[in-house]
Amino acid sequence: MKRKQIIIGGVIALGLGLGLYALIRSRGADYTSAEELTPTVVSVQVGTLRRMTLRHYVTGYGTVGPAPATAAQPAAGAELAAPGAGVVAGVNVIEGQHVDKGDVLMELNSGTATFAYARAEANRQKKLFARQNTSLKSLQDAEAQLAALEIVAPVSGTVTRLNVKPGEAVDVNMPVAEVVDLSRLAVNTEIPAAETTDLKTGAEVQVQSEKPVTAMLSFVSPAVNSKNGTIRMWILLPADSGLRPGQFVPFRIVTAVRTNCLAAPEESVATDVAGHSVIALVRGDAAVQTPVQTGFRENGWVEVEGTGLKAGDAVVTVGAYGLPEKTRIQVTHPPEGETSETDPSSSPAR
Repeated sequence: MKRKQIIIGGVIALGLGLGLYALIRSRGADYTSAEELTPTVVSVQVGTLRRMTLRHYVTGYGTVGPAPATAAQPAAGAELAAPGAGVVAGVNVIEGQHVDKGDVLMELNSGTATFAYARAEANRQKKLFARQNTSLKSLQDAEAQLAALEIVAPVSGTVTRLNVKPGEAVDVNMPVAEVVDLSRLAVNTEIPAAETTDLKTGAEVQVQSEKPVTAMLSFVSPAVNSKNGTIRMWILLPADSGLRPGQFVPFRIVTAVRTNCLAAPEESVATDVAGHSVIALVRGDAAVQTPVQTGFRENGWVEVEGTGLKAGDAVVTVGAYGLPEKTRIQVTHPPEGETSETDPSSSPAR
């Protein structure tokens, strides 16, 4: 009898244990299911797709200096040198002074004549020649002697540098001064040859100085510098550029223009695990990953192409990187007064 009771008690205990186990498993499954059914909400910021004009650039740095000579004009500046050995007798200008072509900037005394004597002799020969009391050769010799003791401005412009003072000795070809026409300046630069394929004279150049300047590409050398693989170029500045000789400035040359292209904020374009570019389109309270092909980039905007994309579509910007597909989102701190410009070149360059 006792054995029968023990067996019955064991069966009942086993049943209770199995029931308790099933109950625990059932509740655990319910908890897991509830957790899986509760999606994570990610806080993001959004922007919009827009139609705009984007440009492609070649960028670089260069030094401002006098514009080089062309078929129509001489060089816009010159470094002046002593025509011979001697001593500086007088300096007739100061730095920053405007001079005209032909003005005498400095006077020299040589070992054979002083400037004062040479000038007096040239004036005397002119008067004698006018009265036919001397020969043309005597007049020309006197004028040549005077010219050898004068340093004359070869162009009209501003004296940008004086290297000597009265009483100082000079040697032949020693640089003594510089004159530059400040209304005719250019940026001298060298660009890697691989980046110059699409560059042509006349292209628009944006000089990114403190006050941005729009200039023009005026010269592209046909030869490559074999030492560093670069091509020399000149960028002609407008007369009112406000730049000064010697300044080192960044620039970008417009090589192509895309009008009315669809563009997305740069921070909205991410890369998925497969290495493809994607954007997260806002659809209701969810962000849907959409593959895109990217193109030109300018001032925080990226040209995008993709199925079903249109201007005005909302896209995730801040928070787009690493965002899972079809994620529930909550928009926080939406941009206020977002710019409506369609030409990003009018904004400060990044």
